[in-house]
Amino acid sequence: MFDFGIWTSWFNNLLTGCMPGWAATLIECVVIGVLVLATYALLALFYILYERKLCAWFQCRLGPMRVGKWGLLQVFADMFKILIKELISLKGTDKFLFKLAPYLVITSSVVMLACLPWGNGLQIINYNIGIFFVLAVSSVGVLGILLAGWSSNNKYTLIGAMRSGAQMVSYELSLGLAIITIVLFAGTMNINELVWQQSNGWFIFKGHIPAIIAFIIYVIAATAETNRGPFDLPEAEHELTAGYHTEYSGIHFGFFYLAEYLNLFIVSGIASLMFLGGWMPLHIPGWDGFNAVMNWIPSIVWFLAKAFFVSYVIIWFKWTFPRVRIDQMLAFEWKYLMPFSLANLVLMAIFVALGWHF
Repeated sequence: MFDFGIWTSWFNNLLTGCMPGWAATLIECVVIGVLVLATYALLALFYILYERKLCAWFQCRLGPMRVGKWGLLQVFADMFKILIKELISLKGTDKFLFKLAPYLVITSSVVMLACLPWGNGLQIINYNIGIFFVLAVSSVGVLGILLAGWSSNNKYTLIGAMRSGAQMVSYELSLGLAIITIVLFAGTMNINELVWQQSNGWFIFKGHIPAIIAFIIYVIAATAETNRGPFDLPEAEHELTAGYHTEYSGIHFGFFYLAEYLNLFIVSGIASLMFLGGWMPLHIPGWDGFNAVMNWIPSIVWFLAKAFFVSYVIIWFKWTFPRVRIDQMLAFEWKYLMPFSLANLVLMAIFVALGWHF
């Protein structure tokens, strides 16, 4: 399998060979920052069109078709429209916190995006406690949402922010327990090490029953964590107008909009890394010819295909199930999902201790 580390090492050696170390590091940081932001924008635009087309397919429609071939340029038209919209300043708002909130949300998702290994040797941030770092950074986005709702000085935004805070804090527990279940099985929190351990089989297969249960719990909790239907109570249009970002316009609203879709990709990417092997191809022990063919597919293609598949499932949820009430949503987490997650964690510990796994 091709190692993208060859390219990054070549670029680093090229810079360090013709300039001081501090200058090379500065240039590398600028290049990486530009690439991350460009990837962020392109992924968000892709996901907007992706969901629109899937929604149309589920409802026997065509979706956007007028701007560009098959409507492919519709998202770019929407992006330019948001960029030229006026930023409205409202009376009675806490102006500093009102402007700070969308940047907290967008910063959280950008940092999480940088932690994901996209391919063999293609990762920006690699910590030995990478999973813990990702979970810690994800909690910053909740602060941005709470600040947005409170600083807007609007009862609808405040209700939406409180709903979102209660929902995200609650479902973070089940999501974290599902991840800890796989960390317990693998014995490491290093994301790269988790992927390499799946070279001879993905964890969803090797981890037996507890891994399958953890995957199902993770997908449900991730759907709620990203405020997507049927758990989209913070943005319930028939109750709260647009929820916590009702008073935002222009690029500030665009930040919330982009972050929502990027968070969908991030939770899908983490699911692919934790359960489906990440960028690791499908390998079956003893099938050397099949494994050799799978290795020819670039690792970045494997990662994106798995992430898009999980995203498809989450989008499928939204356009299949009706929106639940806030009390039903919280009762489902505290009465059923979290106790079940704890029981599954204990079950995985028993399986690991007794060696009852593949």
